[in-house]
Amino acid sequence: MFTIGDFARLGQVSVRMLRHYDGIGLLQPARVDSNGYRRYGAHQLARLNRIVAMKDLGFTLEQVGSILDGGLGPDELRGMLRLRRADLEAEVAAATTRLAGVEARLRLIESENGMPHTEVQLKHVPAIRVAELTAVAEGYDPDSIGPVLTPLYPELHCRLAAAGVEPAGPAIAYYETASDSTVLVHAAFPISGDGVPGADDVRVVDLPATQAAAIVHNGPMDGVMASLQVLAGWLEAGGYQPAGLHREVYLHYAEGDPETWVTELQAPVVAQ
Repeated sequence: MFTIGDFARLGQVSVRMLRHYDGIGLLQPARVDSNGYRRYGAHQLARLNRIVAMKDLGFTLEQVGSILDGGLGPDELRGMLRLRRADLEAEVAAATTRLAGVEARLRLIESENGMPHTEVQLKHVPAIRVAELTAVAEGYDPDSIGPVLTPLYPELHCRLAAAGVEPAGPAIAYYETASDSTVLVHAAFPISGDGVPGADDVRVVDLPATQAAAIVHNGPMDGVMASLQVLAGWLEAGGYQPAGLHREVYLHYAEGDPETWVTELQAPVVAQ
């Protein structure tokens, strides 16, 4: 049998934590001697390991007790821990994305006074036929758009390849605000034919010719707000009004290397 201090060292926890676990009935000592000293057995390290693992994965101590007292075997417990770990990894990824967005906004704020308006061009965008897949995002922020838009392109590429249809230009994205304030996200590739045989869920759409204010954005899309702010300033200074669906044309996209991305932002406009 081990004293509480020795058991704490073997289990790599604090004596205070063991006393708390004892107090709430989560891990009680194997024996309490006549002097009131707690004594633990080596077999109790197995329960301690389970407690610490589940607590570190975000389970409450009440949940830990219920799980352990439910008689889960090692395989069931491992499966549960894997699911919880996956949840935490998703939370970390989401937090990382939000932090990147905050950094992008801070960079934008820091550069506000030095933003030129000369990078925007007024250009004629010809009509183009595209094959597209669509999905719904909660909003226009990168946290909402990115996870919805990104998976659509490999899926669309596979559908086109299976139908023997070759993209006729770089990928395009455009967006519509739905009546419930969600965003309909369109992921598209230009095509030269009339359709995509055997792919009923792939729509073929003719995007109309338009006059657009265009600006080239270099780098990852989490920094696109800086380019959009330049675009907005140019529109206001020139007396133009947005008049259609904003498009993104991905002129250069290398998977895994967002610093090399080149995207043209196109905003259809009319003079006020």
